[in-house]
Amino acid sequence: MQFIGALFYPRSGWCRTIEYIKLRVKRLPDTPHRIALGIACGVFVTFSPLFGFHFLVSAFTAWVVRANILASLLATFLGNPITFPFIAAVSHRIGLWLMGRGSEHHVWSNITDGIAEMLSTLWINFKALFVGGEVPWDPVISVFYEIFVPYLIGGVIPGAIFAAIFYFAFRPMIAAYQKRRRGVLVRKFQDLHAKRKTRREGRP
Repeated sequence: MQFIGALFYPRSGWCRTIEYIKLRVKRLPDTPHRIALGIACGVFVTFSPLFGFHFLVSAFTAWVVRANILASLLATFLGNPITFPFIAAVSHRIGLWLMGRGSEHHVWSNITDGIAEMLSTLWINFKALFVGGEVPWDPVISVFYEIFVPYLIGGVIPGAIFAAIFYFAFRPMIAAYQKRRRGVLVRKFQDLHAKRKTRREGRP
């Protein structure tokens, strides 16, 4: 129960968790472009219905476009139990509209019910391999065409939009942080060099 609760509300709080992720992203040893592109990859993937595989897909996507893989993994944090209802509703409705299938008012409940029914069916089919019995596939096929396909198609548009927003928002932020950090390191090096020079000059 504590683990489930932590998914919805981390022990450190959402604000501190978000700040920690932002700090980790800014400190990644890579160019601002590659880091921001990695973030964009992770954000884009969160708008897909590939639940449980977002890490793998975002890492592969980042690898393909030569972005920072760790940044893409951190960016999948955008998809969490609080944001998923919004992401799923928007993606699924856009998908239905693009496919000319009208709209749906109870999107999130339909998605969760469909996934639960599909998982239950897969479990029944798995047990049937050992104990025998009927192997129904209709619920799985229905969820695939009624939920997965519209969600996958519809997620491309908002995923691309939010990916672009995050890219252009984080790239200058990361560049400024790295420039400021280099300035601090240069000043520290100069101070250390000056102290060593002073010691050498003070020796008899």
